[in-house]
Amino acid sequence: MLARGSRVLDAGCGPGRVGAALAARGHTVVGVDVDPVLIGAAEADHAGSTWLVGDLTELDLPARGVAEPFDLVVCAGNVMTFLAEGTSGEVLRRLAAHLAPQGRIVLGFGAGRGYTPDDLAADAAGADLREDLRLGTWDLRPFTSESDFLVTVLSRA
Repeated sequence: MLARGSRVLDAGCGPGRVGAALAARGHTVVGVDVDPVLIGAAEADHAGSTWLVGDLTELDLPARGVAEPFDLVVCAGNVMTFLAEGTSGEVLRRLAAHLAPQGRIVLGFGAGRGYTPDDLAADAAGADLREDLRLGTWDLRPFTSESDFLVTVLSRA
């Protein structure tokens, strides 16, 4: 999904496991999470990437000195289902604003947690994003009405 040496934003990075795995594969990673304890763990365990405390609803990385856009934004670990109610559309707009022209956003979250695929589709459209792929698991199984997980790939509309 990524060319070697791509720029990746790990949105809602927690302790940095996903970002660290991508950095180990040669990508430049910036991770953002609202929890300073988790950012501290990311910094302690995964040196070499940039880990920032921040709220995704207010994400403005150029204002924090990270001006270059990202080839991929990854938002794993149920981040979308943990957001404050009514903020998912703003988060998607903020993430889209950080994408390179051909960049993509990859989201993964458990179904049945109050944020439906239809909610995501509406929020994506409101953020001028289109859904390129919808899967039922990270290991690329198709999404069905019985799927208990959703992985989706979004790009600029």
